[in-house]
Amino acid sequence: MKKIVWVVATIVLFALPGCKSEFEKIRTSGDADSIYKTALELYDKGEYLKAQSLFELVIGAYRGRKELEDVYFKYAYTFYYLEKFVLASYYFENFSNTFPTSLNRQEADYMTAFSYYQLSPSYRLDQQYTEKAIDAFQLFANTYPESERVEECTRLIDIMRQKLETKAFQAALLYFDLRQYQSATRSFENLLKDFPETKNAEQVRYLIVQSAYLLADNSVFDKQKERFESTLKYAREFVQKYPRSEHRSEVQTILDTSEKTLKSIADGRYQEQGSGNRS
Repeated sequence: MKKIVWVVATIVLFALPGCKSEFEKIRTSGDADSIYKTALELYDKGEYLKAQSLFELVIGAYRGRKELEDVYFKYAYTFYYLEKFVLASYYFENFSNTFPTSLNRQEADYMTAFSYYQLSPSYRLDQQYTEKAIDAFQLFANTYPESERVEECTRLIDIMRQKLETKAFQAALLYFDLRQYQSATRSFENLLKDFPETKNAEQVRYLIVQSAYLLADNSVFDKQKERFESTLKYAREFVQKYPRSEHRSEVQTILDTSEKTLKSIADGRYQEQGSGNRS
């Protein structure tokens, strides 16, 4: 029995070299035109990994030939379809730089941006690719203002800017929750500068008032005058901007308390009041 198994195994072993698949025969043939033709057929069938491996073989052989543009464009798309978005963005961008007059350049520029968009993660994670996508979509819109894709670019930019805004808000809120009120105030202010059209402006300004007040109230005496004056400024701006806000009463209380505290400081009656950890 063992002898029979050994004989069969030996036959199979020696038969393997002659049993190359048709794909392997073409891949190792060295015939660039046959490889290119097969790559196109596989690409059209959606067999992108095999098509990619064949496109790689003919890129060098087709340099200087008109077919190279089509090879490179489809080669870039194979990475996108295989969800290798970092490489897809690289090859689409490289296509645009290599073939600046190509009719496919506009699509390649869009796909560069869209590949970055696919890499944009949850707001909790690093937003490197979100920022790259925003820049690339904006560049596309500026370069091709008449393109039907500009509207889509604008929509996607808005989605990603909302993600960046959410990240900034959560970071500032974390400072607030950790009682790091100076950092919270600065972060909320930066949010308003970076996202002037935010729908959460009222909530952000309310948290700025709270942060500024709590910072002043927990400060050492030498810093309280300056910090309560800042609180007053923020509180007055809030009351002026949002006279009907649900936070109006609370902010007014902070405003009144800050005014009284500053008066006490000016009268020299505040330094001995209260105790605790101040900074």
